[in-house]
Amino acid sequence: MSDKYGVQNDPYCWPGTTVLTNELGIREEARLADAEAEFAAVALERIEIEAPPFNLAYLRLLHRQLFCDVYSWAGELRSVDIAKGTTRFCTASRIAPEAEKVMRTLDQLDIHTLSWPDALPLLVECFGELNIVHPFREGNGRALRLFFEHFLVVNGMGVDWNRVQREEWVTACIAAVACDYSSLVAIFDRCIITTLSDDTA
Repeated sequence: MSDKYGVQNDPYCWPGTTVLTNELGIREEARLADAEAEFAAVALERIEIEAPPFNLAYLRLLHRQLFCDVYSWAGELRSVDIAKGTTRFCTASRIAPEAEKVMRTLDQLDIHTLSWPDALPLLVECFGELNIVHPFREGNGRALRLFFEHFLVVNGMGVDWNRVQREEWVTACIAAVACDYSSLVAIFDRCIITTLSDDTA
């Protein structure tokens, strides 16, 4: 059984396995992945947009709301260092300060005072940096996408993540690790509805 995050003796997993401990008692990775997706989809329907600021506390709240029915540690910052393939994510002890630094940049980003071609790369860079921070043991992608969706809605925009395929998304996120944001910029530009009229055109 492979360990997709490269963590040995992971305290988040059932002893002797790479399956995350969960409130459902599931000990098979495939079943857990399916259940996690189903519970998160149901939770998503009842999550409401909160008022800014868009900070780490907000991201933790979203993660807790998405995954509290599956993981007892939902919304908690991970306490172990993790890697995926050749990508090493932020050291656990640096998660909070690094995330807050990016959050301050995002919260100060007034995308309406910039042209969209200038604002978009800044927005994408914030996403890429937070993805590298990878604050949680699992569920980072879904929590981050929801976080940025809320940020965009508050700023009068919308987003449709169904406009990107999973493989394309993963490849773009990997490229962003090396500060190549071009693929993520193209994805965000395709998925983001900059005005309400864009959605109905």
